Parts: sequence; C-alpha cells; structure tokens
Amino acid sequence: MAPRNYQIEAIIIKKTKLGEADRILTLYTRDRGKIQAVARGVRRPKSKMAGHLEIMTCSQVSLARGRNLDIITGAQTIESFLRLKTDLVLASCGLYIIELVNLFTSDQSEDEAVFNLLFETLSSLQTLDNRELLTRYFELKLLELSGYRPQLHTCIGCHQPLAPVVNYFNAGIGGMLCPHCALKYSFSLEIPVSTLKVFRFIQDNDYSAVARLKINSTLAKELEVVTRHYLRYILEREVKSAAWLDSLRDQLTPPNSPSSIATEME
Repeated sequence: MAPRNYQIEAIIIKKTKLGEADRILTLYTRDRGKIQAVARGVRRPKSKMAGHLEIMTCSQVSLARGRNLDIITGAQTIESFLRLKTDLVLASCGLYIIELVNLFTSDQSEDEAVFNLLFETLSSLQTLDNRELLTRYFELKLLELSGYRPQLHTCIGCHQPLAPVVNYFNAGIGGMLCPHCALKYSFSLEIPVSTLKVFRFIQDNDYSAVARLKINSTLAKELEVVTRHYLRYILEREVKSAAWLDSLRDQLTPPNSPSSIATEME
C-alpha cells in the first residue's frame, strides 16, 4: 500500500479557485508527471504556503492522499523564477510555456524529460535575451517529447530529400512537402529556404547552439507562424496565453523597426 503522506518536486502550472479560500493546483512533477491537488486556505492573506505555491514556481510539495484529490499539507520553494514575475513580457512567455505543457500532457503520466525541459526553459528565460528563439526551441522539443516531431528533412509525399528551394509544411501530415507533392495537399504553408534551415537547426541542436543564432524579425515571424499553425492543428484549439503574448509584443515593438537580414549558424 502506498504511504498516505509523500513529498514531490513540482512546478505549478495552473491554479483554479475553490470555495472561499482554497485552490486546486495543477502541478507538473518530476516523478509523477501532471497531477492536481487541493491547497486548503491558500487564498487567505495569512497563508504560509501561498508564496511557495505561486504559478511558475518550483517547490518541494508535501501531500496527503485524499479520496478524490490529494491535499497539499506543506511547500518549500526550490526556485521562484522571480524575474518572470516582475517582467511583464517574460511573464507572458512563461505563461505561454506552462500552458503548452498543461495542454500537451495527460494526468499521472510520468515524463522527467518534460519536467527538465520546462525547468530549464523557465530558468533560461530569466537570463537570456533571445526569447523568440528560446520559445521556438521549447515548442519543437515539447512536440518531439509528445510524439509530434515534424519531419523537416525529407518530403513526406515522395520520401526524397528536400531541394534547397521553397518547400511546404503541412500540419495534417506532420511535415514538409516538396513543390510537386504539395500540389496534392491543401492548407500547406510556404516555407522559404532560410526558414527551413533555421527550423532544422533548432530541432537538431541543444539550446547552447541555438542561442548563438541571430535572426531578423521577418524570419522570427515566419518561424512563429509555422509552429503556431502546427500546435493549433494538434491541439484543435488556440493557446489562450498566445494572444496576450502577441498583444504585449505589438505594444512594445517600435513602429518602422528595422528588419535587416542577420542569420548566423556557426
């Protein structure tokens, strides 16, 4: 019989009000994947656990097994990711990332690789300037861990290597099509050579290599459009936090900002 009380390392990825003072928290844990638990009285001003159970916080959480949901009996912060909570743009990026984890994972399905990806991405958001590339890297790695790795090197239609010309991405078949095969499929997105080159580099390398890339705003937007399109197709819904992320970026981007070509892969 499993012990009634246990501890687990978890990142809080969602919170929902329950009654007058409680919350149901969605935790992504290192050992058990995604679980939900009740935090009693956590919304009261004098709650000692509240600060350790904030969204986008990694904590050591103590729980007691309950009839329906387990009960959180204590928590101690491991990493607060404080900068994500004091910078509006970083907060929007972090919320987008944890929403994707929530949407792509099922309850009680252990995947330490997803936990590590989530923790490392939230950590990197605090220290790295290239948020757009970090977000694309996270999306592609999460897709891969979830079994949706897109095929970017060969045509899914004819199984031939893609020539260095404009090719096409089709979300329905999960990858690239050459110009000839693309005629047989609808709703395919045109992918310029430079965009596909960057996609492949992000997919095939770790973030230390990806972080050295320098891309212009046009290329960054092309990467975003393709990944968002694929995510939307798989999830069959919009990612809610993406709208806030886009709104903030639009407000902070100066009009007529330069978009000079600067793509490096060294």
